[in-house]
Amino acid sequence: MGQDQTKQQIEKGLQLYQSNQTEKALQVWMKVLEKGSDLVGRFRVLGCLVTAHSEMGRYKEMLKFAVAQIDTARGLEDADFLLESYLNLARSNEKLCEFHKTISYCKTCLGLPGTRAGAQLGGQVSLSMGNAFLGLSLFQKALESFEKALRYAHNNDDTMLECRVCCSLGSFYAQVKDYEKALFFPCKAAELVNDYGKGWSLKYRAMSQYHMAVAYRLLGHLGSAMECCEALDAIEKAQDLAEEVGNKLSQLKLHCLSESIYRSKGLQRELRTHVVRFHECVEETELYCGLCGESIGERNSRLQALPCSHIFHLRCLQNNGTRSCPNCRRSSMKPGFV
Repeated sequence: MGQDQTKQQIEKGLQLYQSNQTEKALQVWMKVLEKGSDLVGRFRVLGCLVTAHSEMGRYKEMLKFAVAQIDTARGLEDADFLLESYLNLARSNEKLCEFHKTISYCKTCLGLPGTRAGAQLGGQVSLSMGNAFLGLSLFQKALESFEKALRYAHNNDDTMLECRVCCSLGSFYAQVKDYEKALFFPCKAAELVNDYGKGWSLKYRAMSQYHMAVAYRLLGHLGSAMECCEALDAIEKAQDLAEEVGNKLSQLKLHCLSESIYRSKGLQRELRTHVVRFHECVEETELYCGLCGESIGERNSRLQALPCSHIFHLRCLQNNGTRSCPNCRRSSMKPGFV
């Protein structure tokens, strides 16, 4: 299969994919992989397969094609192809919750010199890195990365990237329990979809609606249907999983939930254990207000991030009247995006 025929088949697959004939599109692209000899065409079709499997939730397949794309990019010996393929590799690992690998591949992207695609893809690299930091409960680093991604989006009029960043910020503020901002950012994403998303994938509308639904649910009154004994068994399993993947925020929330259950049952020894572990998790994640000392993420509260990405209770900043960050003393007069 020659270069022109490869291009035609890739375009045919894209038309099928955009008309929601996903399986037929995959068949066309797989034939290109089997019969095509053009390296650039092979690179492009592997990118299509990475995107398609990502949107279908087939993340192991996504990773397989991302690895094949890296090998093809190395054969092309072009920094722009390497940047794109390393970004796809980072995204694949992000979807599989391999957050340390995601960060490593993102740093490789940022370290590639003189790429023409850097300005276009730099924001996507920052977004993927931010999602990975959020998965590891490294909140300040996550916020710094989301801030960079928003700058890229605004500077390059990339509304699709801005939509994705807003959804990630919705998830960020849902986790730290500022539910108003957890709703604000997905609503902003939904506005972008309505205003600019005519030719976008349906996933962007679904993504913004999902994060809005999460925020609305968190703002409502939730009742627990589990008996205490059933809840403790489920919590113990969840704690083991959270510790295994290194998700400190989940550990924090589970210790908080265990604390309330053991308090209601009057089991003082178990209660003290979870109180201690809860405060240890707060220290490890630096998830507390540097002005009042209270933990962040324990209850719904309005938060404010300073340009240095340290987070405080909004009321504490308003009452304190400080002109610099209480944590690092950097100037906080210039407002940030988030």
